Amino acid sequence: MATDMQGFVLTRYGDASAMELREVPEPTAGAGEVLVRVRAAGLNPIDYKVRQGAMRLVQRLDLPQVAGSELSGEVEAVGAGVTRFAVGDRVFARVDKKKLGAYAHYAVVDEALVGKMPDSLDFADAAGLPLAGLTALQGLRDELGVTAGDRVFISGGAGGVGTLAIQLASWMGAEVATTASPRGEELVRSLGATTVVDYQREKFRDVLRDYDGAFDLTGGDDLRDSFAVLKRGAKTVSVAGLPEPVNAREDFDSGPLVAAALWLAGAKVRRQARKQGVGYRFLFMHPSGADLDLLAGLVDKGELRPVTDRVFPFARIADAFAYLEQGHAKGKVVVEM
Repeated sequence: MATDMQGFVLTRYGDASAMELREVPEPTAGAGEVLVRVRAAGLNPIDYKVRQGAMRLVQRLDLPQVAGSELSGEVEAVGAGVTRFAVGDRVFARVDKKKLGAYAHYAVVDEALVGKMPDSLDFADAAGLPLAGLTALQGLRDELGVTAGDRVFISGGAGGVGTLAIQLASWMGAEVATTASPRGEELVRSLGATTVVDYQREKFRDVLRDYDGAFDLTGGDDLRDSFAVLKRGAKTVSVAGLPEPVNAREDFDSGPLVAAALWLAGAKVRRQARKQGVGYRFLFMHPSGADLDLLAGLVDKGELRPVTDRVFPFARIADAFAYLEQGHAKGKVVVEM
């Protein structure tokens, strides 16, 4: 008979009241899966966007469902066929996008999505690394193809993804420009940004020119303005703009109706990019244990450091979300179990 545990559950789509702490059955590991005793979990904008229903077109969830996208913890049990992990291993993961489940005392994750935690990190700092770290790595490496000598613009450099993207772009040999408030300037410079535009005083499109790539983390006007700072033929990769038809096929196995809806929704953005002679790509990060192992290695070599803004106890996860949604966090917001 399954025992119960506490989980932060998405009960419906809507405002903050749509998520609540409640008793849920403790999961068990199936074949190829790892049962993790969760020690900490990271909060992300995607979590409240899912709650608001912004992803319903491409991501169908069977509600109610334990929410949460990333975690750190210890292996409690392994399912049949698991070879990479053993009971007691310290691990971290960006969980399956359809299963979620990080906001609970125990979570089940496919072995292929799990990485061994960096030896040099505690659980709280490690919990904030998977989603933002994978997003930054895959955006810069796979979509922008950043190489040594490139000049890269990253909007919102003091946020969860931005703090890691600046470091990874610098590690790849790029020169980095970013936007930040006066409060965040010292932080982003310490991470490797050489040009910092105070977005409260001036528009980056007025001071930056001829960049080899842009990584848009803030959306809205910043996405449109990023096209103006690029060389012709360069590309903006966004995690805050609108998905494309190709995302419907490649990232969510959606049919032609969804692809058509995304084509219509993103037509203006694509038109603006073409007018500037540049490309546009929306990034849906893919969970990957192999990429997490790469990030862990960089952390332990001192090449990458997660930036944690605040850590809340799990019982106050609703307060943690309220803080995150204010939009002023410098680095990641985390809950500890």
